[in-house]
Amino acid sequence: MIITRHKVAEKLLAYLKHRISLKDLINWCENAMMEKEFEKEYSKEITDIIARVGVADVNNFGLLWEDCETFLKKLGYFIKVDLSEVA
Repeated sequence: MIITRHKVAEKLLAYLKHRISLKDLINWCENAMMEKEFEKEYSKEITDIIARVGVADVNNFGLLWEDCETFLKKLGYFIKVDLSEVA
């Protein structure tokens, strides 16, 4: 299966929305690196992002909101934040 920029963006968004854990995101990235079938137009960006997220469990790296925002911009997306009250 080809990993597209959209799929990477979906995974990052799922992490930011707490739908998947950091561990799950890292595991997905590690598996994606083994696949090595990336959307040609964004192959470099996808490779760089997946490689970086894949080491987010190492103390010296981590994964910040700003990192995700930068990654999404490289893929052609931006983050829009909405605030809602908890019912």
